[in-house]
Amino acid sequence: MIKVIAKNFAKEDKVKRVLELAKGLVEETLKEDGCINYEMYEDLNNPGILIMVEEWETMEALNNHMSSEHFKNIVPKMNEFMAQKAEVNICKKVI
Repeated sequence: MIKVIAKNFAKEDKVKRVLELAKGLVEETLKEDGCINYEMYEDLNNPGILIMVEEWETMEALNNHMSSEHFKNIVPKMNEFMAQKAEVNICKKVI
């Protein structure tokens, strides 16, 4: 299993717009083969920090996701509303 933790930093006045876009991304991604889970969380202390937590069966499934039309369409739009580049960790379960 592959887990992705992507910490996004939305501009203060653009959080709502990012969430609107993310909703569509989540809905489409959950339909993908190999997607176990795909959710976005908001930091309790800073609503501009939005954390995408993803679970994938394989690295191939994750790569297919990043090549999907909805990913290539929605993520660049989300990035327009970010204050800084996302911090992304791709992990494998070890214990």
